[in-house]
Amino acid sequence: MLKRVYRLIYNAVLRHIDAERIHHLSFSALKAIDAAPCGGRLMDLAFGNRAHPGSRATVMGLDFPNRVGLAAGFDKEATGVRAISRMGFGHVEVGTITAEGQPGNPRPRLFRLLSKHAILNRMGFNNAGAVAVAGWLREQRELLAELPQGKRPVIGVNIGKTKVVPAAEAVADYRASTRVLAPLADYLVINVSSPNTPGLRDLQAVESLRPIITAVQEEAEAVVREPRSTLGHVPLVVKIAPDLGDEDVEDVARMCVAAGVDGIICTNTTIDRDVVDGADREFAQSQAGGISGPPVAERSFEVLRLVRRTVGSALTIISVGGVTSPADARARLGAGADLVQGYTGLIYEGPWWPGRLVRGLARSRV
Repeated sequence: MLKRVYRLIYNAVLRHIDAERIHHLSFSALKAIDAAPCGGRLMDLAFGNRAHPGSRATVMGLDFPNRVGLAAGFDKEATGVRAISRMGFGHVEVGTITAEGQPGNPRPRLFRLLSKHAILNRMGFNNAGAVAVAGWLREQRELLAELPQGKRPVIGVNIGKTKVVPAAEAVADYRASTRVLAPLADYLVINVSSPNTPGLRDLQAVESLRPIITAVQEEAEAVVREPRSTLGHVPLVVKIAPDLGDEDVEDVARMCVAAGVDGIICTNTTIDRDVVDGADREFAQSQAGGISGPPVAERSFEVLRLVRRTVGSALTIISVGGVTSPADARARLGAGADLVQGYTGLIYEGPWWPGRLVRGLARSRV
């Protein structure tokens, strides 16, 4: 019933408003309700956000309330983690955050591909920079401390390269972000796979990625005396693109194991325009950016299985890309993922969507 109501509102109103504008409006409303007296309790009731003891999972030495998370890109500056958690997410990945603040790419830069319930974005890591975000993230951690332990989400911090920083200085740039943000992160994510920062995906090459990993590991160890993970360090995850060839995926996966990385996120958005058709393909071909949602599901699933086959049990895998239904989430977990994430599903399915995934997994005892 609630899903149908949201669909009616979406089709009648929301889809006709600029995608980035409606994101800001809805996110602001979510945070305002959470901050209001009794607002959080009302949100918990409205979204059916309750603890499911059988859904808890220990991954990377961290205690997750459930296996469903919000992917990076929604809360770019860590200003609404507690409000987001009211929808039922077991973890929230904030960012992507860069060492220096930057405005991102010119608007418009966020578009709906309606026939496939997909999104095309070229946001370009718009954020206020690591120091400013650290302040907001510290505030969010204080707010989360007011919640019962079973409802506190794990917080991932996704870091990327500042656009104006040359590739030759990428290692120092990632190190700078780590220095500021690692103390506030449950786990860290190295993002070298967004298509919206020129040259960023070139850093996925093994010879370029290895020194970045080493720098982040060293800096995190230096600045975090008491990590939240029982692993004894801040878990480190690398996010890869779906557009890598199979051999490159295998090379990156093996290197991550050798380098002591804790996990891989499969996958970021795709630049392949063949995943959509008709008017959506024509539009996508005329625009830069990456496509997310159901069109990337098939390749994301393939990369998940390839990485799991390559690394065995050596790495945690977080699967993202076209996870829309409880059946999708079960399939990803059944294929070897430890956690799943979504973002586009939230846009098209509404704020009750994460709760449906969590309850669906709980019923299947995954």
